[in-house]
Amino acid sequence: MKLLAVDTTEDSCSVALGIDDEMRWRFEIAPRRHSELILPMIDELLGEAGLDVQQLDALAFCRGPGSFTGVRIATGVIQGIALGADLPVAPVSTLAALAQGAWRTRGAEQVLSALDARMGEVYWARCLLQDGRMVIRGAERVDKPDAVGSQAEGCWGIGSGWGAYPGVLQQATGIPAARILGEWRIHARDVASLGLAALLAGETVAAEE
Repeated sequence: MKLLAVDTTEDSCSVALGIDDEMRWRFEIAPRRHSELILPMIDELLGEAGLDVQQLDALAFCRGPGSFTGVRIATGVIQGIALGADLPVAPVSTLAALAQGAWRTRGAEQVLSALDARMGEVYWARCLLQDGRMVIRGAERVDKPDAVGSQAEGCWGIGSGWGAYPGVLQQATGIPAARILGEWRIHARDVASLGLAALLAGETVAAEE
């Protein structure tokens, strides 16, 4: 299986290429430079692997929630490639991608992901590990930080929401500081992992969708 994944949701810009069990990636913290960097990153990874887009099996991207501009860039790039190469697409939740990073780096099996939504609110969801894949339990929500936190016992906290409102979220959820990754950013390698799982499960969509 060969899958290309991108993320431009927040201030980071990343691309990952999964080829069977091998993963290559590019990652850079680059506010307001996503549109400048994303296509060269894609070209570099494909060039390293000796592939062109027609040899891929699928594409994946973070479909939100998150920055409107950032999500729009990733959506537009992936839709354009998918239409040109007739490839299926796996839209991945930003909150699930964050949780996948917590599992990959910390072994966390229960995660409360939170992204700073500005205006004193956070996007958040509770995610649980299922067969190596972080799956959202319940619904993605946007709330004031003090309204977050049902069933958070045993969870890790990850995402920019925790960086923006650490005290309020800790008080609302009871998650200790040692289990909080407030500076973590979404990484395309986690988007790729979730995208590959979606591809195998038949959960992709056509480019026009």
